[in-house]
Amino acid sequence: MKLPRSLFALALMGGLAACGAEPIWSEQHEIDRVAYRAPGPSTLTLITVINNRSGSGGHTGLLINGSQRVVWDPAGTWWSPNAPERNDLHYGMTDRMVDVYVDYHTRETYHSVIQEIQVSPEVAQQALQLAANYGAVPKAQCSLSTSKILSQLPGFESIPVGYFPTKTMDAFAKLPGVKTRKVYDDDPDDNSSKLPADG
Repeated sequence: MKLPRSLFALALMGGLAACGAEPIWSEQHEIDRVAYRAPGPSTLTLITVINNRSGSGGHTGLLINGSQRVVWDPAGTWWSPNAPERNDLHYGMTDRMVDVYVDYHTRETYHSVIQEIQVSPEVAQQALQLAANYGAVPKAQCSLSTSKILSQLPGFESIPVGYFPTKTMDAFAKLPGVKTRKVYDDDPDDNSSKLPADG
């Protein structure tokens, strides 16, 4: 059963780090309706939201392009009716939905660091399965949960398990073949208008 989305809009007032374990379970037909896989190789893309003033990490997400493309948004506040969710894993991540996700997190006070690495289909699928099985993530554990998933993957054993998004980002940057880009925006800090109206 889905929880009222108005709860997430209220959570925005606490900022990006205000994350809580909110179990959500979209029906299978909703997921099947939006299932999407990006063309090209299988990839993992770490998305780290950085405070422009302090340089500290505000949030960690993981875009997985395996048998389908999903985003692991642990304890996050983003949602879309076009990206049904099961416990912090959002399905239907087309290019447009990825842009919406990044735009939601990027604003005058935060920028996003996008780090993509090509992986085998098996590793991508393992990441997807680990995220699907993880469950709803408690408040302030976005990087902890993501680093736990990454550290279990072949070739990612060097990723330390920890609470700090920038440390996960720095460790990810050391992996061979990572492509990095940064996204900046001057949108107002209050990004609640970027979420669909509830109901």
